[in-house]
Amino acid sequence: MVIWRASSTLMKRFINTTISSSRFLSTESIDAGTESLRENMKRQLLHLDVNLQIGSCMPLASMRIGTMIHNIEMNPGQGGKLVRAAGTCAKILKEPTSRFVSIRLPSGKEKEIDTRCRATIGQVSNLSHGAKKLRKAGQSRWLGRRPTVRGVAMNPVDHPHGGGEGKSKSSGSRGSTSRTPWGKPCKSGYKTGPLKRKK
Repeated sequence: MVIWRASSTLMKRFINTTISSSRFLSTESIDAGTESLRENMKRQLLHLDVNLQIGSCMPLASMRIGTMIHNIEMNPGQGGKLVRAAGTCAKILKEPTSRFVSIRLPSGKEKEIDTRCRATIGQVSNLSHGAKKLRKAGQSRWLGRRPTVRGVAMNPVDHPHGGGEGKSKSSGSRGSTSRTPWGKPCKSGYKTGPLKRKK
């Protein structure tokens, strides 16, 4: 009887130790599984398709070559300054590994920008904005645009191009070079801006 009780207690202890060890093994395997899952998720985020990231704002350093971007900062933390008009986008030309990254703007000009600057992936919407036609003159006035009157259609008192009988060659724009309403020449490379040295 004593031997049976001793053997039963030994069996219980052995079963409890095996269960506890299996529990520890299962938690360790679960931890390893979650770590591997996290690593896989990080890898997938790093190699995500660019189309899935459209609208994401991030530093230029974390973008790939050939990415279409808009709303680009000129200086880190300044806010978006470049490529903000309707339907525009810029393209990253070189891999942003160094301090500066090369970007082609919509004008065709290439610009070096700090890789710490942020930009938004994708193209600005409303592509057909430039192709929109105004139906009447009043629609132009709704937008705050006032009429533009040619100088040759004015009187001499109003504009240097004004006056003359019909399209007279002896007066107005045909008698001298083109001028601004204030009399300054506006052709032949004449400097009309401030004379301060431009930086």
